[in-house]
Amino acid sequence: MTDPAEIQAAARLLKAGRLVSFPTETVYGLGANALDAEAVARIYAAKGRPATSPLIVHVDSVEMAKSLVTAWPDAADALARAFWPGPLTLVLPARDVVPPIVRAGLPTVGVRMPDHPLAQALIRAAGVPLAAPSANRFTQISPTTAEHVRRSLGDSVEMVLDGGPCAVGIESTVLSLAGPRAVLLRPGGVTRAQIEAVIGPIGDADEAPEGAHPSPGMHPRHYSPRTRLLLVKDGEVPRDGRGIYLSYGRKSPPYAARRMGHPNLTVVEMPASAEKYAARLYDELHRADDGGFDWIAVEQVPETPEWEGVRDRVKRAAVRE
Repeated sequence: MTDPAEIQAAARLLKAGRLVSFPTETVYGLGANALDAEAVARIYAAKGRPATSPLIVHVDSVEMAKSLVTAWPDAADALARAFWPGPLTLVLPARDVVPPIVRAGLPTVGVRMPDHPLAQALIRAAGVPLAAPSANRFTQISPTTAEHVRRSLGDSVEMVLDGGPCAVGIESTVLSLAGPRAVLLRPGGVTRAQIEAVIGPIGDADEAPEGAHPSPGMHPRHYSPRTRLLLVKDGEVPRDGRGIYLSYGRKSPPYAARRMGHPNLTVVEMPASAEKYAARLYDELHRADDGGFDWIAVEQVPETPEWEGVRDRVKRAAVRE
């Protein structure tokens, strides 16, 4: 656990308008005082993030969340009781106290309470909500360790609090409660089935609109390594070059890859559980990206509901623009 003195030092930096990276249960965030527009502008600059992508605001209590929104419907109350602290972001109508830059100019704001003791301690010490997207350059692989943050952002962040590897490993689920029906904007650490067990059926978002997106993570290319990433089936990897293959739920190198006799193939066996797979995904992509490979092949994961968040991440990671 980080020394309390470090948390206090980080809180002082945040109150002074500076940037601090801190761990959550999902990924490491790049935090700034969410009520300070100039500080939030530093997040966008450090990440190279477009102004059309809003930020999630992290809070330490339901009361802090309510101070940022103009409405708190019964569904928000039920979901917060069920999943907070945890990897669920609720999008609600914003109060004017939330600067437009945080919201990408939209009338809504996404709020969540992270399930990590260090994140909660930091928010309490700072005494303000923290805007905190993933602590990496925009569209690149999200960080799940402090070292990932340092390698991606370098001197752009004043301080990195090290809380060890993130337990969930992919970003939060984002659910809009701003309209007449709850709408899933981004799948993530809380599944659709878990949400629907609490509030009933939810809708699906349209493709990301022109202009501001209603949620982060809706850009076509996202979570992407520098190395070319391919989605493949049954081990049908490229024959040329030196590659790494993330195989889903196998106990030995996949038959198809062995059959091909590929001379330059490294195989990584990924877990058969969606939860365990998600927890390892970004770390394995970081390792692969640093390995000097010509390509990264990821075996397509099941089409079942519990894999929705993972499918979204690898699909966007494979997009090349």
